[in-house]
Amino acid sequence: MRDFSQDHRWLSINTATVRAQWKLDAIIDECARRGITAISPWRDQVAAVGLDRIAAQVRSTGMKLSGYCRGGMFPASTPEGRRLALDDNRRAVDEAKTLDAACLVLVVGGLPGALQGKAEHKDIAAARNDVRDGIAATLEYARQVGMPLAIEPLHPMYAGDRACVNTMEQALDLCDQLDPQRSGALGVAVDVYHVWWDPKLEEQIRRAGRERLLAFHVCDWLLPTRDLLNDRGMMGDGVIDIPRIRGWVEQAGFAGYSEVEIFSSETWWKRDGGEVLDTCIARHRSAV
Repeated sequence: MRDFSQDHRWLSINTATVRAQWKLDAIIDECARRGITAISPWRDQVAAVGLDRIAAQVRSTGMKLSGYCRGGMFPASTPEGRRLALDDNRRAVDEAKTLDAACLVLVVGGLPGALQGKAEHKDIAAARNDVRDGIAATLEYARQVGMPLAIEPLHPMYAGDRACVNTMEQALDLCDQLDPQRSGALGVAVDVYHVWWDPKLEEQIRRAGRERLLAFHVCDWLLPTRDLLNDRGMMGDGVIDIPRIRGWVEQAGFAGYSEVEIFSSETWWKRDGGEVLDTCIARHRSAV
């Protein structure tokens, strides 16, 4: 394993971690000031400042993008809805390319309408078919422009609304089906918050290998968890054995950034942004 204890050259900040404190342009400046060399921004944060402005700032600061959040949300109950999802994903690919992101992260979606509060049907198999078809269509365009797609399996508690792909095995089955040649155009984002519990995790990380391990996200699972979406823990404050999982991904060939992604409405989003970033640096050295 790489030694993270002496510096933070392999630390990336998913900009959701300090989205409550700053707009994206300020986040980039604050990261650069601390020697953080990589981020993974969200599309709404980019749009709030302006894609061209953020692209120029990324270039001027030398900031790298470990990923871009997010594409996906493919399932729909009508052909028009599926077409709109594909159009939006094509735009996401273009934005990721403009920002020179390492990959576009896909949160694939669950039952149509569920995220807005009312599922339009209960057929999760149909939703998974929409996901397969949506990724296939998006992959065709993403290959043309050279933007890798990273499927992010989400914890099963999100199967209904956010992602009906919930394990590394499911995600890699899609990769085998849609990119059997292991070209590097389609892979996975391993987020420890979502997959730490999986008894097949180590073997599936080995199965992924260098070509398909496109992103590695870290935070911690708190006991008790007060909110299943917005109570993620800072690394070292919960029950996930993050160094062990990092060891598995590195043994499988991953040599990229450890991307800190923390949604924390009652703790970290209420603290000073500088304190949050400084804590991310310290915990990346001691707990990742």
